[in-house]
Amino acid sequence: MLTREDDVDAHALSRQGWTISAIARHLGHDRKTIRDYLNGKRAAGVRAKPAGGDSFEPFVDYCRARLAEDPHLWASTLLDELQPLGFAGSYPTLTRKLRQLGLRSVCEPCRPAKGRPVAVIDHPPGEETQWDWLELPDPPEYWGWGKTAHLLVGALAHSSRWRGRLCEAETLPHLVDGLDTVSRALGGLTKTWRFDRMATVANPATGRITAGFAGVAKHYGVQVALCPPRRGNRKGVVEKANHVAAQRWWRTLPDDVTVEQAQASLDEWCARRGDLRTRPGQPDGAGSKTTVGTLAEAEPLAPVPAAYPAELAVDRIVSAQALVAFRGNFYSVPPELAGSPVTVTTRLGSDTTDIASSSGRGPVVVARHRLAPAGAGVLVRTDAHVTALKTVVLQAASPARPHRSKVRIPPGPAARAAAAALTETDPADAVIVDLERYAAAAAGRNTLR
Repeated sequence: MLTREDDVDAHALSRQGWTISAIARHLGHDRKTIRDYLNGKRAAGVRAKPAGGDSFEPFVDYCRARLAEDPHLWASTLLDELQPLGFAGSYPTLTRKLRQLGLRSVCEPCRPAKGRPVAVIDHPPGEETQWDWLELPDPPEYWGWGKTAHLLVGALAHSSRWRGRLCEAETLPHLVDGLDTVSRALGGLTKTWRFDRMATVANPATGRITAGFAGVAKHYGVQVALCPPRRGNRKGVVEKANHVAAQRWWRTLPDDVTVEQAQASLDEWCARRGDLRTRPGQPDGAGSKTTVGTLAEAEPLAPVPAAYPAELAVDRIVSAQALVAFRGNFYSVPPELAGSPVTVTTRLGSDTTDIASSSGRGPVVVARHRLAPAGAGVLVRTDAHVTALKTVVLQAASPARPHRSKVRIPPGPAARAAAAALTETDPADAVIVDLERYAAAAAGRNTLR
């Protein structure tokens, strides 16, 4: 088959008086092929049909039926099924025929949103907040969060303003903490909260709200809307916010920041960069533009009530100084717990925290402290813990002078006595030599034989 460029060259050279053989040698094709193109029997870009008709035609019905049953069937697997039925073509021939005849149907459940007819969803001001978890890989190792950090992202559907909250896990207490914190950062509550089918909010199979989250929704006075299964584009505002958070913030986050510093940097980025994105103005201002922050300030949002009293619990290891790290601060415990695991518990909205140690009868609260502002780096100790720690340290310390490295210390009396005990032999075990037995043995052996 000639390309259009070769077809144009062949006609031009023929008009200049070149022979078919010369054109064939020049273009690197067979003479019969050049003759057919010059005589109009074949067209450039169109593959010639086999002389005996289309050899693939008998297998069209089978291919259409198989690909209707399994739209994801590999062409190589289909070729394995066709060869015993008499198909002698190659793999490229099969794929070309499938493509030309349109035999592979589109799998609608697997069809992406791109290329579909889509409708623009209207989001009135103050109507909807979209929520989603974003799993961020490879957090700093000293955070102690394992291989994944969890960011709860909330976005106002009308203005597209978004904020995020870093969490250690995706449990219900962490979700409630994130919902409360992000709602306050957004400026208030919308009428509806939209989620995908996360297990802490609703049953993924039935879509019914869980009993635990029903109380949260009633406390904040919002309606709960769930996305249809496998339709993430229904909450496209928060999905785009996830993409931006991962690529423009998390990707460049330094390794030496704490959790609180990372949270502060995200809040700063959202206020300094995210809220300054331009958006079309109001319908009455033709051609005008505004910013995300301006649209968000104009949304009618309800005030956020006091935090829902969910109980947040995290596991920690007590340091050698009998301190427990929690949200950028350190809280003291009795010194005998150094190196042991404890559980830090706080109720959202409360200003105190409890530290419990596991025992045979269950967790026992060993310390209660007033919470310091998150990320303040405050060291919170009680007088009792300070006194106990000093006592333990003083008891462990020795008043003796440390040994010098270059000094002569020979074995003392105790060491010499022990050595003597090791070298002494018991008289009962001593070997007695009787010379008379030697004389008896030598009798009669005075001459050589």
